[in-house]
Amino acid sequence: MTTVAQLRQAALALPEAAESARAGMVSFTVRGKGFASVTRDDVVQLHLATEDVDAAVADVPGAEPLTRGATLLGVRLPLAALDGQQLNHWVRRAWSVRAPRRLAAALAAADTAEPGEVGDLPAAIGRPATRALAGAGVTTLADVAARTDAELLALHGVGPRAVRILREQHL
Repeated sequence: MTTVAQLRQAALALPEAAESARAGMVSFTVRGKGFASVTRDDVVQLHLATEDVDAAVADVPGAEPLTRGATLLGVRLPLAALDGQQLNHWVRRAWSVRAPRRLAAALAAADTAEPGEVGDLPAAIGRPATRALAGAGVTTLADVAARTDAELLALHGVGPRAVRILREQHL
């Protein structure tokens, strides 16, 4: 079972994602386009492509298509039926559907980023930190300097060791 806090963390870890309250629901947008929301009864609503809706309905107990009239918008998933990995997967898929193509392509490229090959980030920070930083648009030591330690540590894959190495390299 996942929580709204985990949904928030998954959504806000994506580039340019923002949180707002709309119609009594917590919702998440990318450049003004909604990709996820959670209802008062803890059901996640995600904007997804048809093939993703079909896969989610088949994989998640209690999932149902989200429609407006005859138009398929996405899927409704009960938070209680999702584990953390499923939540992260579906939130990211929804973000990818709604994000501008260039932004989505940059995040997809970050998934294959290798240590030492992204800007001037040091290889010593490792693959998870490199990919997390690249996915957040942090590709140089100057970008690192513009972030607080807390902001860096909030990125999944960036730990205290990576932050220490980055700070030492920037000096």
